[in-house]
Amino acid sequence: MRSSAVRVGNGAGKMSLQVKFFASLREEVGMADLTIEATSMAALRGQLNESLSQDCVTTLFADGVQIAINQKLVTEDWRRDDFEMPPDAEVAFLPRVTGG
Repeated sequence: MRSSAVRVGNGAGKMSLQVKFFASLREEVGMADLTIEATSMAALRGQLNESLSQDCVTTLFADGVQIAINQKLVTEDWRRDDFEMPPDAEVAFLPRVTGG
């Protein structure tokens, strides 16, 4: 898998987020990580829409996908547009877990 060092966004009033994709999401997106400038989930989603295909973004925001911020699982509704990101955070997209 490739990693992207490309910075997305103009940086005006925003902060850098290290966005990571794990397991099947990494395969879907085609890269392990991406650096994005955003302060909210709306801004993050907007930047992802500019960087990835619509199918990839839909997969990332599908029911069952979770995120961790700075290695702590987010239990609240993180899909809200007004969900704020902490400065210089690591945001990890985690696929739904299935058992057998």
